[in-house]
Amino acid sequence: MSIAISSTLEYLQSRLQIPEAKMQIYAEKSLEEILELEAAEGNQAAIQLAADMFSDPNQLIELFQLADPENKLVILQSMSSAQLEKLVPMLETDDLLQGLQFFTQDGLMDLLKDIPQEELVKTVFQMFSEQQIIEFMPEKELDKLLTGIDMDKDVLLNNLKSIPEMYLQQIIESVTGEEAQGNSAELINQIGQFGDLEYRNAISNLQLVQKQELTLSITSGDPKLYEKFSADSYVNIIRREREKDETIKSMAVIKPEYLQKMMDKLPDDLLNVVITQIDTEKFADALINTFPEVLAKFIAG
Repeated sequence: MSIAISSTLEYLQSRLQIPEAKMQIYAEKSLEEILELEAAEGNQAAIQLAADMFSDPNQLIELFQLADPENKLVILQSMSSAQLEKLVPMLETDDLLQGLQFFTQDGLMDLLKDIPQEELVKTVFQMFSEQQIIEFMPEKELDKLLTGIDMDKDVLLNNLKSIPEMYLQQIIESVTGEEAQGNSAELINQIGQFGDLEYRNAISNLQLVQKQELTLSITSGDPKLYEKFSADSYVNIIRREREKDETIKSMAVIKPEYLQKMMDKLPDDLLNVVITQIDTEKFADALINTFPEVLAKFIAG
Protein backbone atom coordinates (compact mmCIF):
# COMPACT_ATOMS: atom_id res chain seq x y z
CA MET A 1 0.00 0.00 0.00
CA SER A 2 1.34 3.44 -0.90
CA ILE A 3 0.01 5.40 2.05
CA ALA A 4 3.23 6.75 3.56
CA ILE A 5 1.79 7.51 6.99
CA SER A 6 1.47 4.15 8.73
CA SER A 7 -0.75 5.46 11.51
CA THR A 8 -3.46 6.08 8.87
CA LEU A 9 -4.11 2.35 8.53
CA GLU A 10 -4.62 1.91 12.25
CA TYR A 11 -7.02 4.82 12.38
CA LEU A 12 -8.87 3.60 9.30
CA GLN A 13 -9.31 0.12 10.73
CA SER A 14 -10.60 1.50 14.01
CA ARG A 15 -12.85 4.17 12.46
CA LEU A 16 -14.43 1.86 9.89
CA GLN A 17 -14.51 -1.20 12.17
CA ILE A 18 -12.70 -3.35 9.63
CA PRO A 19 -11.77 -6.87 10.86
CA GLU A 20 -8.05 -7.75 10.91
CA ALA A 21 -8.51 -10.46 8.30
CA LYS A 22 -10.09 -7.97 5.93
CA MET A 23 -7.27 -5.48 6.48
CA GLN A 24 -4.85 -8.12 5.25
CA ILE A 25 -6.78 -8.18 1.98
CA TYR A 26 -6.57 -4.37 1.80
CA ALA A 27 -2.81 -4.34 2.47
CA GLU A 28 -1.84 -3.20 -1.05
CA LYS A 29 -4.78 -0.90 -1.65
CA SER A 30 -4.88 2.88 -1.38
CA LEU A 31 -6.95 4.79 1.12
CA GLU A 32 -9.32 5.80 -1.65
CA GLU A 33 -9.78 2.21 -2.77
CA ILE A 34 -10.47 0.99 0.76
CA LEU A 35 -13.11 3.66 1.28
CA GLU A 36 -14.73 2.85 -2.06
CA LEU A 37 -14.87 -0.87 -1.28
CA GLU A 38 -16.25 -0.32 2.19
CA ALA A 39 -18.78 2.24 0.97
CA ALA A 40 -19.93 -0.20 -1.73
CA GLU A 41 -20.61 -2.73 1.01
CA GLY A 42 -22.73 -0.20 2.85
CA ASN A 43 -20.24 0.80 5.53
CA GLN A 44 -21.76 4.11 6.65
CA ALA A 45 -18.60 5.16 8.48
CA ALA A 46 -16.68 4.84 5.19
CA ILE A 47 -19.29 6.90 3.37
CA GLN A 48 -19.11 9.62 6.03
CA LEU A 49 -15.31 9.66 6.13
CA ALA A 50 -15.12 9.96 2.34
CA ALA A 51 -17.32 13.04 2.61
CA ASP A 52 -15.49 14.56 5.59
CA MET A 53 -11.83 14.17 4.68
CA PHE A 54 -11.96 16.85 1.97
CA SER A 55 -13.94 19.29 4.13
CA ASP A 56 -13.34 18.71 7.84
CA PRO A 57 -9.84 19.61 9.15
CA ASN A 58 -10.43 17.72 12.39
CA GLN A 59 -11.22 14.53 10.50
CA LEU A 60 -8.09 14.99 8.41
CA ILE A 61 -6.00 15.50 11.53
CA GLU A 62 -7.26 12.21 12.94
CA LEU A 63 -6.95 10.35 9.65
CA PHE A 64 -3.30 11.25 9.07
CA GLN A 65 -2.40 11.85 12.74
CA LEU A 66 -1.12 15.30 11.79
CA ALA A 67 -0.34 16.29 15.36
CA ASP A 68 2.76 14.13 14.92
CA PRO A 69 5.51 16.26 13.26
CA GLU A 70 6.83 13.15 11.52
CA ASN A 71 3.52 12.72 9.74
CA LYS A 72 3.48 16.38 8.72
CA LEU A 73 6.99 15.90 7.36
CA VAL A 74 5.93 13.02 5.12
CA ILE A 75 3.36 15.25 3.45
CA LEU A 76 5.66 18.30 3.29
CA GLN A 77 8.34 16.27 1.54
CA SER A 78 5.93 15.68 -1.32
CA MET A 79 5.29 19.41 -1.82
CA SER A 80 7.05 21.78 -4.23
CA SER A 81 9.12 24.81 -3.19
CA ALA A 82 6.31 27.11 -4.32
CA GLN A 83 3.81 25.22 -2.16
CA LEU A 84 6.10 25.32 0.87
CA GLU A 85 6.47 29.09 0.48
CA LYS A 86 2.72 29.47 0.93
CA LEU A 87 2.88 27.69 4.28
CA VAL A 88 5.66 29.83 5.76
CA PRO A 89 3.36 32.81 6.60
CA MET A 90 1.31 30.43 8.76
CA LEU A 91 4.24 29.93 11.14
CA GLU A 92 4.42 31.81 14.44
CA THR A 93 7.39 34.05 15.27
CA ASP A 94 8.81 31.44 17.66
CA ASP A 95 8.69 28.88 14.84
CA LEU A 96 10.55 31.23 12.52
CA LEU A 97 13.19 31.91 15.19
CA GLN A 98 13.70 28.16 15.52
CA GLY A 99 14.25 28.08 11.78
CA LEU A 100 17.05 30.62 12.15
CA GLN A 101 19.00 28.02 14.14
CA PHE A 102 19.80 26.33 10.82
CA PHE A 103 21.91 29.34 9.80
CA THR A 104 25.49 29.98 10.89
CA GLN A 105 26.32 33.24 12.66
CA ASP A 106 27.78 34.56 9.40
CA GLY A 107 24.61 33.46 7.62
CA LEU A 108 22.54 35.42 10.13
CA MET A 109 24.68 38.50 9.45
CA ASP A 110 23.91 38.24 5.75
CA LEU A 111 20.20 38.02 6.55
CA LEU A 112 20.37 41.08 8.79
CA LYS A 113 22.01 43.13 6.06
CA ASP A 114 19.06 42.39 3.77
CA ILE A 115 16.31 43.76 6.03
CA PRO A 116 15.26 47.44 6.21
CA GLN A 117 17.56 49.56 8.36
CA GLU A 118 14.75 50.29 10.81
CA GLU A 119 14.36 46.57 11.50
CA LEU A 120 18.11 46.11 11.89
CA VAL A 121 18.33 48.97 14.40
CA LYS A 122 15.45 47.51 16.42
CA THR A 123 17.36 44.24 16.59
CA VAL A 124 20.59 45.98 17.62
CA PHE A 125 18.79 47.78 20.45
CA GLN A 126 17.78 44.37 21.83
CA MET A 127 21.47 43.54 22.23
CA PHE A 128 23.15 46.81 23.15
CA SER A 129 22.51 50.05 25.02
CA GLU A 130 22.90 53.36 23.23
CA GLN A 131 26.17 53.87 25.10
CA GLN A 132 27.50 50.53 23.86
CA ILE A 133 26.44 51.17 20.28
CA ILE A 134 28.31 54.47 20.16
CA GLU A 135 31.31 52.95 21.93
CA PHE A 136 31.52 50.06 19.43
CA MET A 137 30.76 52.16 16.35
CA PRO A 138 33.80 52.82 14.10
CA GLU A 139 35.04 56.42 14.25
CA LYS A 140 34.50 56.88 10.52
CA GLU A 141 30.79 56.17 11.08
CA LEU A 142 30.63 58.82 13.80
CA ASP A 143 32.33 61.31 11.46
CA LYS A 144 29.92 60.45 8.69
CA LEU A 145 26.94 61.10 10.95
CA LEU A 146 28.23 64.27 12.61
CA THR A 147 29.36 65.93 9.38
CA GLY A 148 26.71 64.54 7.02
CA ILE A 149 24.25 66.72 5.14
CA ASP A 150 21.39 65.23 7.18
CA MET A 151 22.81 66.46 10.47
CA ASP A 152 21.10 69.61 11.73
CA LYS A 153 24.00 72.04 12.29
CA ASP A 154 22.14 74.01 14.95
CA VAL A 155 21.45 70.82 16.90
CA LEU A 156 25.09 69.81 16.75
CA LEU A 157 26.34 73.26 17.82
CA ASN A 158 23.90 73.28 20.70
CA ASN A 159 25.21 69.89 21.88
CA LEU A 160 28.78 71.14 21.73
CA LYS A 161 28.01 72.95 25.01
CA SER A 162 28.70 69.67 26.79
CA ILE A 163 32.25 69.53 25.40
CA PRO A 164 34.94 71.05 27.67
CA GLU A 165 36.43 74.31 26.38
CA MET A 166 39.92 72.85 25.96
CA TYR A 167 38.65 70.41 23.31
CA LEU A 168 36.77 73.15 21.50
CA GLN A 169 39.94 75.22 21.46
CA GLN A 170 41.89 72.26 20.06
CA ILE A 171 39.59 71.70 17.07
CA ILE A 172 39.50 75.41 16.25
CA GLU A 173 43.29 75.57 16.37
CA SER A 174 43.51 72.44 14.19
CA VAL A 175 41.69 74.35 11.46
CA THR A 176 42.96 77.93 11.88
CA GLY A 177 46.47 77.19 13.07
CA GLU A 178 46.05 79.99 15.61
CA GLU A 179 45.45 79.94 19.36
CA ALA A 180 41.76 79.99 20.18
CA GLN A 181 40.42 82.30 22.89
CA GLY A 182 37.06 82.80 24.56
CA ASN A 183 34.49 80.99 26.65
CA SER A 184 32.44 77.97 25.52
CA ALA A 185 29.71 80.04 23.87
CA GLU A 186 32.24 82.17 21.98
CA LEU A 187 34.19 79.12 20.81
CA ILE A 188 31.03 77.39 19.59
CA ASN A 189 29.99 80.56 17.78
CA GLN A 190 33.36 80.63 16.04
CA ILE A 191 32.96 76.99 14.96
CA GLY A 192 29.50 77.80 13.63
CA GLN A 193 30.93 80.56 11.42
CA PHE A 194 33.42 78.25 9.71
CA GLY A 195 32.91 77.45 6.05
CA ASP A 196 31.57 73.97 5.24
CA LEU A 197 34.96 72.33 4.78
CA GLU A 198 36.51 73.95 7.86
CA TYR A 199 33.44 73.13 9.91
CA ARG A 200 33.53 69.44 8.90
CA ASN A 201 37.26 69.25 9.55
CA ALA A 202 36.87 70.82 12.97
CA ILE A 203 34.18 68.33 14.06
CA SER A 204 36.16 65.38 12.63
CA ASN A 205 39.21 66.54 14.61
CA LEU A 206 37.49 66.11 17.97
CA GLN A 207 39.14 63.46 20.11
CA LEU A 208 37.34 60.11 19.87
CA VAL A 209 35.91 60.13 23.40
CA GLN A 210 34.51 63.64 22.91
CA LYS A 211 33.17 62.63 19.51
CA GLN A 212 31.40 59.66 21.11
CA GLU A 213 29.89 61.84 23.84
CA LEU A 214 28.71 64.39 21.30
CA THR A 215 27.16 61.68 19.13
CA LEU A 216 25.41 60.05 22.08
CA SER A 217 24.05 63.41 23.20
CA ILE A 218 22.59 64.06 19.74
CA THR A 219 21.26 60.57 19.01
CA SER A 220 19.62 60.30 22.44
CA GLY A 221 17.40 63.19 21.39
CA ASP A 222 16.72 61.72 17.93
CA PRO A 223 16.88 57.88 17.90
CA LYS A 224 16.07 57.78 14.17
CA LEU A 225 19.65 58.92 13.60
CA TYR A 226 20.82 55.41 14.50
CA GLU A 227 19.48 54.37 11.10
CA LYS A 228 22.20 56.50 9.51
CA PHE A 229 24.93 54.10 10.60
CA SER A 230 25.75 51.48 7.98
CA ALA A 231 24.37 47.94 8.11
CA ASP A 232 27.92 46.62 7.71
CA SER A 233 29.02 48.41 10.87
CA TYR A 234 26.12 47.01 12.86
CA VAL A 235 26.60 43.42 11.72
CA ASN A 236 30.33 43.63 12.39
CA ILE A 237 29.58 44.72 15.95
CA ILE A 238 27.09 41.88 16.41
CA ARG A 239 29.47 39.33 14.91
CA ARG A 240 32.23 40.44 17.29
CA GLU A 241 30.23 40.98 20.47
CA ARG A 242 27.37 38.47 20.47
CA GLU A 243 26.89 34.71 20.13
CA LYS A 244 24.49 33.09 17.69
CA ASP A 245 21.79 32.30 20.29
CA GLU A 246 21.82 35.88 21.57
CA THR A 247 21.50 37.16 18.02
CA ILE A 248 18.53 34.93 17.23
CA LYS A 249 16.75 35.88 20.47
CA SER A 250 17.12 39.56 19.58
CA MET A 251 15.72 38.98 16.09
CA ALA A 252 12.28 38.32 17.62
CA VAL A 253 11.49 42.05 17.21
CA ILE A 254 11.81 41.88 13.42
CA LYS A 255 8.48 42.06 11.59
CA PRO A 256 7.25 38.54 10.70
CA GLU A 257 7.19 39.34 6.98
CA TYR A 258 10.98 39.76 7.01
CA LEU A 259 11.57 36.67 9.14
CA GLN A 260 9.43 34.74 6.65
CA LYS A 261 11.59 35.93 3.75
CA MET A 262 14.65 34.64 5.60
CA MET A 263 13.18 31.14 5.45
CA ASP A 264 13.40 31.34 1.64
CA LYS A 265 17.17 30.99 2.05
CA LEU A 266 16.83 27.50 3.53
CA PRO A 267 16.99 24.41 1.29
CA ASP A 268 13.69 22.54 1.06
CA ASP A 269 14.79 19.69 3.31
CA LEU A 270 15.48 22.09 6.18
CA LEU A 271 12.45 24.25 5.42
CA ASN A 272 10.31 21.12 5.67
CA VAL A 273 11.57 20.57 9.22
CA VAL A 274 10.78 24.18 10.16
CA ILE A 275 7.25 23.96 8.76
CA THR A 276 6.48 20.83 10.81
CA GLN A 277 6.03 23.30 13.69
CA ILE A 278 2.99 24.81 11.96
CA ASP A 279 -0.28 24.77 13.90
CA THR A 280 -1.91 21.44 13.10
CA GLU A 281 -5.37 22.86 12.38
CA LYS A 282 -3.90 25.49 10.05
CA PHE A 283 -1.99 22.78 8.22
CA ALA A 284 -5.04 20.56 7.82
CA ASP A 285 -7.11 23.52 6.61
CA ALA A 286 -4.41 24.43 4.08
CA LEU A 287 -4.37 20.87 2.72
CA ILE A 288 -8.12 20.97 2.22
CA ASN A 289 -8.52 24.49 0.86
CA THR A 290 -5.16 25.42 -0.68
CA PHE A 291 -3.50 22.14 -1.61
CA PRO A 292 -6.31 19.67 -2.40
CA GLU A 293 -4.09 18.11 -5.07
CA VAL A 294 -1.53 17.14 -2.41
CA LEU A 295 -4.25 15.69 -0.23
CA ALA A 296 -5.75 13.81 -3.17
CA LYS A 297 -2.35 12.29 -3.93
CA PHE A 298 -2.10 10.78 -0.46
CA ILE A 299 -5.67 9.58 -0.51
CA ALA A 300 -5.37 8.04 -3.97
CA GLY A 301 -2.06 6.38 -3.06
